[in-house]
This record gives sequence, structure tokens and C-alpha cells, in this order.
Amino acid sequence: MKKVGSFILFVIISIGLNAQALVQLSKTDMIKWNFKVLNHKKSSDFKNDKLSKTAYLQLLNDADGLLSYKPVSVMQKKDMPPSGDKHDYMSLAPYWWPDPSKPNGLPYVRRDGEVNPEVKNYPDKEQMPKLCENVNTLALAYFYSGNETYAKHASKLLRVWFLDKQTRMNPNLNFGQAVKGVTDGRAEGLIDTRQFIYALDAVKILKGSVHWTAEDEKGLQLWMADFLHWLYNSKIGIEEMNAKNNHAVWFDAQALAIAIYVDSMDLAKKIIAVSKDRLDKQIDAKGFFPLELERTTSLHYSVFILNAFNVVAELAEQIGIDYFHSKTASGKNLKTAFDALMPYLLKQKNWTYQQIRPFSYTDAFPLILSAERRYGYTNSINNLAKSLGADLQNLQLNLL
Repeated sequence: MKKVGSFILFVIISIGLNAQALVQLSKTDMIKWNFKVLNHKKSSDFKNDKLSKTAYLQLLNDADGLLSYKPVSVMQKKDMPPSGDKHDYMSLAPYWWPDPSKPNGLPYVRRDGEVNPEVKNYPDKEQMPKLCENVNTLALAYFYSGNETYAKHASKLLRVWFLDKQTRMNPNLNFGQAVKGVTDGRAEGLIDTRQFIYALDAVKILKGSVHWTAEDEKGLQLWMADFLHWLYNSKIGIEEMNAKNNHAVWFDAQALAIAIYVDSMDLAKKIIAVSKDRLDKQIDAKGFFPLELERTTSLHYSVFILNAFNVVAELAEQIGIDYFHSKTASGKNLKTAFDALMPYLLKQKNWTYQQIRPFSYTDAFPLILSAERRYGYTNSINNLAKSLGADLQNLQLNLL
């Protein structure tokens, strides 16, 4: 059997007449850590709990495998961004191709659903989220085991991407989701950097390691402060901030994570207030998000936007604000959205809106975890696992 990743699980289930099939549960979007829960689990005798012990051993196995993961950087692009500086992050909109009727192929034309292989010349979009995920896993392994080897490698990975002069990413996203001949960069590209939220969770843990120095911490805070300034002052950042759907909520989530990290508490409180206003405007009386229901994969995007609000709520709690139970100006609240979606996420009801691809139920794990902790949905993840025919004992989820 293949090696199991932190959030990927291969399980054998019976189908039909006891035939065996290999089922791969999809990787979830990453889970915002609740540090109170982490500290409680670590201080308890978690290794005597069967699920926690199994997940812990799997976590160490995953982290050991990541010790051979080499640092990546924005300098590994084959092609140059329009700025002429490889330190600038760049990605291409995947469904846009050279126009065969034009001598230089410009402007690019859309071929929906067909990925232009030229995308691979700009691997930043794949490497940066993977980097954040791997740093997250290594930091969690360090947190539970105390093994400095994991912290040392995580720190090295962060330095190469964010801090080292020869390899660091410039703190902007001017060239994300570019369409050649049309635009050098689009606001939609900002959804990529939501992964910074989870890298910053890792950094909070790495501060306890001798391998993450005061100089590292100061350097990363300066980098994040510069990126935060770019978010609020660039044309692309402002456009994303003013989006009407999930993009704006993810903008808030990552801006809030960075604001808290750089100790800008006044800004953090303003972001939370803006997010509550977005919730008030985007959710309907039944708890659904109409703009996400219009998508062809409406269940996926309903979960995606609620995950963003969930991250905002977790971050708000870190600075003493109860977002999970507070009401918006018109009396709406986050629980309404959880209550609306949970029957579908737990497979108690069939989704009736458009969903042209099968929904990956593991994408809902962050929401179900919050629903259990905040709103009394007891034993929900175990019930979902049973309905999927899956054994989830190896998942890091059991340590979060």
C-alpha cells in the first residue's frame, strides 16, 4: 500500500459481493489550528488514546518523509515574470492558450477545461501551497515530539521561500493568474496565498525552537507586514477585497492572520468587523450563500466559503472576540450557515443544487470539527466516516 499523507488516507472497503477496492479520500483544505486544543491534547496522556496514538505515529512517519523534501523557491520558474524579476511570484490562468490565428499568439484565448501545459513553466502556484502544508506538518510533529530535527527543516524551508536574499519571494502577488496579452495578473490569484494562514500557525510553534531565531522572526514579520501593505494598497488587492463572493472572505482570513502575526490589533478588529458585514450580506435567511449556489460545483463552494468564515472565527477567538456566536447587524450568525450545511456534509440529506463533480466529503472536515466543538454536533466525524466506509484513525485530525 502507498504511504499515507497527513490528510490523505487509503482505505479498503467492501463493495458489492465482498469485492475489495482501494479508495483514496481526497486531501482536505488545511485546518486552522486551535492552540488551546493543541496544548490540552499535548498536556493530556494522548498517547494512551488509541486514535491519537495512531495519528501521532502517522504524523511522525509523514514528518520523517518530509526531511528529504528540498527547499523550493520562486527562483525555480523557467520563464520570467513581466517585471523581469524572478523573485516575483507568478502563475498563469490555466485555461488560456496562445491564439493560433495570431503570429505571436497574443492575446491568449480561453479553452475552458483544457489546461495549457505552459502553466508548468511557473510552478509557484503548486510549490507555495505544498511548502506551507509541509511546514505545517513538520511543525506539528515538532510540537508533539519535541524533536528539533523537524523544527530545523521547517525553519530552513521558510527561510528559503521568504527570507534568503537569493531566493526570497517579493511580498506581492502582482502576477498571479496572469493571461498573456490580456492582463499581467488578476485578483483571483490572491486565493493562492490563503495558505500563508497555515504557515503562520506553524511559525507560532517554531518560535519555541532554537532553529527559528529572533532574526528569522523579525525578518518574517517585516515580510508579512510588507505583504499586508500590498494587499490593502495594490489595485489587485483592493479588487479582491471588494469581491462579492468567497474571494473577499479569504482575503479577510489571510489579512487577519497576518495582522495578528505582526501585532496590528486595531487592523485585526477592523477586519473582523468587515467580515461580519460580509456574512450579513452574503448569507440568506436559510443559512446558504446564494452566490456560491450559482456555481456548477455549488456544494464545494458553499463549503469553501464557510471554511473561510470558520478561519476568521478561529482567528478572532485568538484575540478574545467570539465570532462563532455573535450576531450580524441584521441578526444573522455563523451557526445558521453550519446548521444549513451540516445535514448535507453528514450525508443525511441529498444536495439538490448543481454539483457537476463528486463532492469530496473530507473537504468538510474543518467545518465538522468546528461544529462538534462550537455547536454540539457530537460524534459527527465518526458518523461520516462510517457512511463513507472509511477508517480515519491515521488522520492528523485526531491531534487537532
